[in-house]
Amino acid sequence: MSSNTINASGYGVTAILGPTNTGKTHMAIERMVTHKSGLIGLPLRLLAREVYGKICDKVGVANVSLVTGEERITPKGAKYQVCTVEAMPEYTNADFVAIDEVQLATDLERGHFFTDRILNLRGKHETMLLGADTMTAALQDLLPRISITTRPRMSILQYAGSKKITRMPIRSAIVAFSADEVYAIAELVRRERGGAAVVTGSLSPRTRNAQVELYQNGDVDFLIATDAIGMGLNLDVNHVAFAQDTKYDGFQFRRLTAPELAQIAGRAGRHTKDGTFGITSRVQPFEDELVQALETHTFAPAKILTWRNRNLNYVSISALKFSLEKPAEHRRLMKAPPNTDIIALDRLSNDPDIIDLTNTPENVRLLWDVVKTPDYRKISPASHAEILSQVYMNVAREGKINEVWFADQVASSDNTNGELDALSTRIANIRTCTYLSNRDDWLENAIQWREKTREVEDRLSDALHETLTKRS
Repeated sequence: MSSNTINASGYGVTAILGPTNTGKTHMAIERMVTHKSGLIGLPLRLLAREVYGKICDKVGVANVSLVTGEERITPKGAKYQVCTVEAMPEYTNADFVAIDEVQLATDLERGHFFTDRILNLRGKHETMLLGADTMTAALQDLLPRISITTRPRMSILQYAGSKKITRMPIRSAIVAFSADEVYAIAELVRRERGGAAVVTGSLSPRTRNAQVELYQNGDVDFLIATDAIGMGLNLDVNHVAFAQDTKYDGFQFRRLTAPELAQIAGRAGRHTKDGTFGITSRVQPFEDELVQALETHTFAPAKILTWRNRNLNYVSISALKFSLEKPAEHRRLMKAPPNTDIIALDRLSNDPDIIDLTNTPENVRLLWDVVKTPDYRKISPASHAEILSQVYMNVAREGKINEVWFADQVASSDNTNGELDALSTRIANIRTCTYLSNRDDWLENAIQWREKTREVEDRLSDALHETLTKRS
């Protein structure tokens, strides 16, 4: 079914909507394992890893696969698949499909992936959409026969005002939106309060799990984190304090919306245990209207979802670009602004060598696949395009990435010396290599390279964890 003409009725689709701490994801897992096969998409690889572990506990490791941009665990004959939303297949024969945090369909950078899965990906017997109840009206418009159930939060969430970082209650999560700020706050907390764990979205699963374990085991009483904790990660947090309320969203610096703040604040209080949220550092006190919205979980409905044409034309680069520019045909959908992949496509399509190579639909499709490689390093568009150009010309000309070049890329990251910034940069670099190694069609000895890149990332992660804990 195409998302270009919105004719999906929503028959057989159920939406479970509500605020944080309503048990939505848990419910989806329980439903999934009652079917003979299932597929679930999560918003973060860290959360995908957590859900993968839970499903393995229920049905056995041999029956579950995990697919993210940087990790593939695919036992032969696995009946259940856990993915990041971006890594979900466009089509599936699974009996059950679930998509988590569907309100991210409004996100300018990633939203079009969520919108596409909402409109097009269906389980043979059951499809479940999970997320905030701000999506109710939009889902009803797009999928008229959808069945929607709203679940209440299981505990109370209250505003606790402003507190100094040095006087923060134990079992608090302090949230900021830049790595520099997170690490600076962690330093202050360790100096004044004796210990802190750090969680950011850029950490490898290994480092993140080690840091969370420090916190969950009670070895430290404070967690310093980015909004990575807002997407369903299960942590024993009593209080969430915002040390920043603005972030760069890929396009501009802006204040977080009320639903975004609620997603993070809602990590306070677990199951039936009540929680509090507040501010710290230089953040201005929350307005009364905002406090009331966060406490009562009452927000303006989502109006527009971001969307991108999925029926692409690979006859030529020009045809591909034209098909990517196709406008949405439903009032609830807005064409996504240019993201990293389209920016890279524009850069590479001006290269004379690449123009010469894109003389067949197969090579145009290959170019589009290559530019979809995530920019983990985030140095500059030009730096990202340089790596993609090398990959594309290797694969288009020789059929595979040059193994000597790839080995150099891996070796340049395989160094555990240095401080936080150096280690974090190398982890970002190796994540690019790990992503490429997951393309069996692009790389000779891909399985061995996946093992190698994982070993390098694990060593870097261990070194980063050691550096972080030494400061506690």
